[in-house]
Amino acid sequence: MTTSQADITRTSGPVAVIGANGHTGHFVVAELLRRGLKPIAIGRSSARLAEAGFSERGIECREAAVEDDTALDQAIAGAAAVINCAGPFMDTADAVVRAALRAGIHYLDVTAEQPSVQATFERHETAARDAGVVVIPAMGFYGGLADLLVATVMGEWDHADAIEIHVALDSWLPTKGTRITGEKNTAKRLAISGGQMKPVHQPPAEKVSVLPAPFGRQTFVELPFSEVPLIARHVRTKELHAFLSTTALRDVRDPSTPAPQPVDETGRSAQHFAVEVIITQGDMRRRIIAQGQDIYAVTAPIICEAVQRILSGDIRDTGAKPPAVIFNAASFLRALDPHLSIETLEM
Repeated sequence: MTTSQADITRTSGPVAVIGANGHTGHFVVAELLRRGLKPIAIGRSSARLAEAGFSERGIECREAAVEDDTALDQAIAGAAAVINCAGPFMDTADAVVRAALRAGIHYLDVTAEQPSVQATFERHETAARDAGVVVIPAMGFYGGLADLLVATVMGEWDHADAIEIHVALDSWLPTKGTRITGEKNTAKRLAISGGQMKPVHQPPAEKVSVLPAPFGRQTFVELPFSEVPLIARHVRTKELHAFLSTTALRDVRDPSTPAPQPVDETGRSAQHFAVEVIITQGDMRRRIIAQGQDIYAVTAPIICEAVQRILSGDIRDTGAKPPAVIFNAASFLRALDPHLSIETLEM
């Protein structure tokens, strides 16, 4: 795409991180620094930002509540993009997107919430397109990763008969933010059935799939996240269903399951994941699998790769759109090595 002088202005400057002192926010700030990008750490409490040690590392800190438009505008002033890590996103995304649009800068978040993704697309596509900025909800492990995997394995296919996504976690040690979002997000989960977006059938379907080591045979239950409204925006398919491993579901539903604990110098937990995508068209089937460590930690390179590509002009479109519409999906996934291992398998 061509870049106007106004676009050049928007692609230079630091990256504001809302919710920087949260679990995922810490990873995002660290990844921005690793990539040579300048973060601005933003949170509700200056005291909590100070406790996080950002100032000691020379990171500018700014205090703002998302409910305060004036404070939010001041907090993101001078930034080229804003990454929203502060959930629940049904409570925060709209305010931060509106602030980004007022500032004429790019917006990305890491929501797993389907209603938040839908609202962002419905409310802000026209304004984002007119402003020439990129707005991407769910640019993380949940949502964006599956969207990129689907687009990659679809290749030259212009439609699918069925898409299945299987998310396997050997454990799910949920953060406080994950628990709060789970308690507040009471919306019915949506999938595509018969070519239409519909609530997931109750009781939800179960599936069994055999994944590469260390997972092996896994049982899954239908539990879609933000990948469904992303994929539905640009892929024609009769069926789209997403499943979570029963091991992960048991952990996240157990109030006694502890929060993640770091096991290496980067702060990652010991958790391992695999995301399998199977696409069917007629009698043909295609399969791709991504594997890695720590769903919260891997969100940082995913969303920071997106920001870096946006700021360098390596995008295919602007507006409020899914990741696979904005970026070349296969190239994007290759850039995530060694954070992700990707394997395309014959079926």
